[in-house]
Amino acid sequence: MKNSITIPETISSRIVFKRKFSLREMYRSFVFLPGAISKMIENKKSKLVDEDFIRRLQLAVTEVNGCPACSYQHTKMALQQGMSNEEISSFLSGDDDFIKPEEAKAILFAQHFADSRGYPEKYAYDAIVKEYGKNEAQTILSAAQIMIAGNMYGIPYSAFQSRLKGKPFKDSTLFYELGMLVMGVVLLPVAILHGMVRMVFGFSNIKFKNSI
Repeated sequence: MKNSITIPETISSRIVFKRKFSLREMYRSFVFLPGAISKMIENKKSKLVDEDFIRRLQLAVTEVNGCPACSYQHTKMALQQGMSNEEISSFLSGDDDFIKPEEAKAILFAQHFADSRGYPEKYAYDAIVKEYGKNEAQTILSAAQIMIAGNMYGIPYSAFQSRLKGKPFKDSTLFYELGMLVMGVVLLPVAILHGMVRMVFGFSNIKFKNSI
């Protein structure tokens, strides 16, 4: 019998934003997607970083940002990969009960990455390079970049869904939700092209807090 998809009550019943992003932030996160996706495709072939490890990193990012729609989708995928409801709920609640010692620094980096709105401190990235290696660190960063881009779109989507159910977010407006959703679709191909041009010219996907 398959596990049912359940997410913590604090997430599923949310009617206020835990984190709220701007259209500019969403566009910049989209720009990093081509490089990040390329890195994840490379990892899928090399198996350098375990897929379950990547899923846990992405759950950690989602926990910080508080995206109900993303939590549901990643819970579904994590269950399909064999993670238990208890483990998933622990990550989505910010608990450390299921964090493996060898993954702890990467999980902390993912949380820091999300908390810094996608632009971590250089010392934090250097710490995972030292702990896991350069290529592994780039894969960890890429997993977080993909997740935060999804969160930035998923958060207003979740607010809009809640509004349709008669429970609008207290700190949101219909203008904000539709603006982010519509402009996100419009800007995504532009941002993807922008990101591909950056790749062609060799620009790095590694950006730190003081570099923006």
